[in-house]
Amino acid sequence: MARATEIRKGQVLEYEGKLLLITDYEHKTPGNLRAIINIKTRDIMTGATSQMRLGSNDVLTVAHLDHKKAEYLYKEGNGDFVFMDSDNYEQFTMSPDLVGEKMGFVKENTQVEVLVHGERMLGIELPAAVTLEVVEAEEAVKGNTATNVKKGAKVETGLDIKVPFHIKVGDRVKISTETGEFLSRVND
Repeated sequence: MARATEIRKGQVLEYEGKLLLITDYEHKTPGNLRAIINIKTRDIMTGATSQMRLGSNDVLTVAHLDHKKAEYLYKEGNGDFVFMDSDNYEQFTMSPDLVGEKMGFVKENTQVEVLVHGERMLGIELPAAVTLEVVEAEEAVKGNTATNVKKGAKVETGLDIKVPFHIKVGDRVKISTETGEFLSRVND
């Protein structure tokens, strides 16, 4: 149990028999009125989004999630992602609904943290940033050297990102897993 002021973005709530991922959290205190907390949630199983308006004294149940180490193996033809449990070497699949947008940051044969509630796999947890190799990059236009101008590039996982003009094919780049933005070039 947690008060509404103690919950944060990224936590999972047990609410009316559903598991809700908090996707946005906003705490407002208008003038001398009592605090208002607005949260946006996404149902982990159905993907349905909703909004809740809470008072600072409202109490919610935060779901207890376990973390399990697994290795991402490959993507099946039907779109499911295949993982192998690092403890017992059993393989299991997760649907694109659970992990789809995050898989652009994960290379095959990479260790990930799988979030588990009871026996149910809920998704994966990523580090704040990952390093991936650029496999395609637009050509830089001569004279286009403004510091904030970006060009399109594709990394080895198939993820499309925007990078500065000096980045070329073969460069390794650090990418934020939260925003999908280029952070820096990695020199090995």
